[in-house]
Amino acid sequence: KKTALVIMAAGIGSRFGKGIKQLAPVGPKGEIIMDYSIHDALEAGFNKVVFIIRKDLEDEFKRVIGDRISKITEVAYAFQEIDDLPGDFRKLADRTKPWGTGHAVLAAKKVLSEPFAVINADDYYGKEAYVKVHDYLVQDHPQDGPMHICMAGFRLGNTLSDNGSVTRGVCHIEDGKLVGVTETHNIFKTADGAETRNDDGTAEALDTKSLVSMNMWGLTPEFMEILEKGFIEFLGGIKEGDIKKEYLLPELIDQLIHSGKAAVDVLETKDEWFGVTYQEDKASVQAAFKKLTDDGVYPEGLYQ
Repeated sequence: KKTALVIMAAGIGSRFGKGIKQLAPVGPKGEIIMDYSIHDALEAGFNKVVFIIRKDLEDEFKRVIGDRISKITEVAYAFQEIDDLPGDFRKLADRTKPWGTGHAVLAAKKVLSEPFAVINADDYYGKEAYVKVHDYLVQDHPQDGPMHICMAGFRLGNTLSDNGSVTRGVCHIEDGKLVGVTETHNIFKTADGAETRNDDGTAEALDTKSLVSMNMWGLTPEFMEILEKGFIEFLGGIKEGDIKKEYLLPELIDQLIHSGKAAVDVLETKDEWFGVTYQEDKASVQAAFKKLTDDGVYPEGLYQ
């Protein structure tokens, strides 16, 4: 069966400082994080890659990675643009922030007709998650009403940064099914675990074994129709001052779960996530990829 890997790479990466963080070299031979994601996905059985990027990054993106990947698998591009809105909707004049992960995935609707996995461009997920999501996507699922989709669940303690706070979708799970996602901001690594810090100065300890969403989903073409309808409803609720409100994939899926329209299987992975959220993360990520290469997990030079 054909399955696609959809990579969300249109984010501006404001916390990373200067430069395009999705294209920052981190591997021993100058590989970027996406190189490893694509390598793992193809190894797991995916046979198409869709890059969601900004149009102004197209030339640089193709030079750094796209042209290289097109030599080993089918590649398609989708462009997330802030003024790409349905119907008569127009962006607010003073809005500069992208519309969020839901809008990003929706941008790929025209180039997707197969089941697909969605990932962030600047996150390393490990090998296990790709195998589990791919195997789920090629299975037959019961035709019992709700749409059957999946999510890779990572242990919170394996997803933290040493250099600042992160936002994670903390999952609520019953009998292996996702029953809700709580988007949790300002999560900091602590000496004995993790905590979320509130604006009023208080903090709440978090269980590092809790599963969180890292925006790695296994979805179907049917999902795109729901995503498009949801975006129209989202835009209809935008007020004049909402210049930063985003259409987020986890929030839509949470709504679908509560309305009974989707059943989401959580596929737990114990792999350690890492990514480049802050400029200071880059050195530790480079060291991690060097160790993975030295240990034989990856070859010396992925595509050489």
